[in-house]
Amino acid sequence: MPCFENSGAKLYFEETGCGNPLIFLHGAAWDMHQWDEQIRYFSKEYRVIALDARGHGKSSLPPGKVSPDIFWRDVVAMMDFLSIPKAVICGLSMGGHVAIQTAIYAAERVECIILIGAICTNRFNNYERIVLPINRFSLRLMPMSWIAWSISAGMGNFNPEAKPYIRRVVGSLNHDAFNRVWKAVTSMESRDGLSKITCPALILIGDHDSMTRRQQQYIHEHIRNSSLVIIENAHHGTNLDNPEQVEKEIEKFLLKSV
Repeated sequence: MPCFENSGAKLYFEETGCGNPLIFLHGAAWDMHQWDEQIRYFSKEYRVIALDARGHGKSSLPPGKVSPDIFWRDVVAMMDFLSIPKAVICGLSMGGHVAIQTAIYAAERVECIILIGAICTNRFNNYERIVLPINRFSLRLMPMSWIAWSISAGMGNFNPEAKPYIRRVVGSLNHDAFNRVWKAVTSMESRDGLSKITCPALILIGDHDSMTRRQQQYIHEHIRNSSLVIIENAHHGTNLDNPEQVEKEIEKFLLKSV
């Protein structure tokens, strides 16, 4: 099983294909298989690496508090393990925020970033500041099966085949590990660092993704060398809902940027 160790966790990854390195980072509560369609598509031309974030999929999570900055450090540790000096990083939701932080704190390792349904803070406005502690508290009380059902109910409506995957992957998570990871993820903060990003950035947002629309526009306005594209017939699980357009937009961006 291909894995490496960093900061007490054994982290699982898969790689396929040859060419310029392209790293895929999944969203919170999901795993690398969120990217199966894109891995098949891009491995024809690129060295594709997909990582299970700590506490997700086949990656472990050590006891104790999870640091909000550990996720981008795990990405850099994987690149070191694989002797990759520089890579394209593509992430959705949590994975997008990790890509942002990698571009801020390890800029010399990042060729360009692709952000899908990404955010840069969980305190974007007063509404988010009020809702966040309620959200954390309610998730501690709910069993993972309920959390899996609620997430799948709101996603995959444009691709019903994605719903069983969402229910399965979320429902398989350890409840304590998920809540520790979720607290760390929702403590990540990158708003003030966006202006430091100098690499090219592609921002993709589903036309029905009301969860991140305002932040996506904000990110676009504050990363100088960025472009924003709307993905049709897609919610927050954008690459699952409309993989064809997502792949087309990423391919065009990579041809210009790599």
